[in-house]
Amino acid sequence: MYQLTLDKQDFLNNIWQKKPMIFRQAFKNFADPIAADELAGLACEEEVASRIVVTQNDGKDWQVVNGPFEDYDQYGEENWQLLVQAVNHWYPESQPLVEAFRFLPDWRFDDLMVSFATPGGGVGPHIDQYDVFIIQGEGRRRWTVGDIGSHQQRGGNLTSPLIENFSPIIDDILEPGDMLYIPPGFPHQGFTLTLALSYSIGFRAPSQQELMNQLADYLIDENVGHRRFTSTTDTAGKGLVAEAQQLGMMALLKQLAEEPQYYQTMLGKLLSQNRFELDICEGEPVTADDLNDAIDQGAVLKRIGGLKVLLLENDLQQRLFINGEAFAFDAQDAELAQQLSDNTEFSGAALQALNQSSSLQPLLLSLLEKGWFYLADADE
Repeated sequence: MYQLTLDKQDFLNNIWQKKPMIFRQAFKNFADPIAADELAGLACEEEVASRIVVTQNDGKDWQVVNGPFEDYDQYGEENWQLLVQAVNHWYPESQPLVEAFRFLPDWRFDDLMVSFATPGGGVGPHIDQYDVFIIQGEGRRRWTVGDIGSHQQRGGNLTSPLIENFSPIIDDILEPGDMLYIPPGFPHQGFTLTLALSYSIGFRAPSQQELMNQLADYLIDENVGHRRFTSTTDTAGKGLVAEAQQLGMMALLKQLAEEPQYYQTMLGKLLSQNRFELDICEGEPVTADDLNDAIDQGAVLKRIGGLKVLLLENDLQQRLFINGEAFAFDAQDAELAQQLSDNTEFSGAALQALNQSSSLQPLLLSLLEKGWFYLADADE
């Protein structure tokens, strides 16, 4: 169990998306949830997103090598860093660390990235467009963070994630249990002093591009959104599109954004999806009797790591959004559906209540067959 020693309300009011900050001993007596060799093993798997960043030319350049990896001997004992994305999807022992951050809404949560770094390892100065909490595990790393503003991409390369060096407003060393919070847009860089494990908890919101892409997909899939622009004031000239007509056409898009029957389904599906692959193992069909027997034997129903179960406030329909899909439930089961979205595991009376719901029991059986939930012994 990981207890975050943070005044959460003060953090949300005064720090969240406002300024970077170091929190000393945010996790007291911090114990790494994964060992370096276990992390290296995950990076050998095809399904797991991983990369190695090699520091070159005395810290002036960085080479990125994408996984999976068969061995690491060629990289030596310094100046490289292994980064593995979505470790919480593949390594259940890391989920308790993620749970410590559920004071922030699930729809924002991206993934738990874990890095192993040798002395001199790092990824170079860069800017992320999402919120990140960096928890120091084993070892020590020096972090510098600059102020938000205009920063030039390294070498003028507009496709590079790296930026030119910046003036730090934070320049400090993280010890085990310390945590650094960085809002979007603040440049930062980590430099490894000793062999080190670090844990990055990322929170991301959708971009305009992502919203538009998802909305377009929804309109096409549902064969809706056929309203066309009309005008009786086309007097600007033969080859000229009047500003009034331009604004009128764009107002059609604004109408879509104001009509819940369009945007709610789009948002629910978008926000419940994951950027990284889930560890899904489809199971055999489960019957109601099977589930009843499992409950009688003390089984616990658990989500797989990274699965999002979301509700939309004031949804025009009664729906749960799970992994990019929508599932309807009856109005009388709204409270149980809320529990299903808020909690990651169920047992005893809580599980029995879900199993006795006329609309949620079929959903539970489907989720088990899909491999999105699974039944475990109470002591697992």
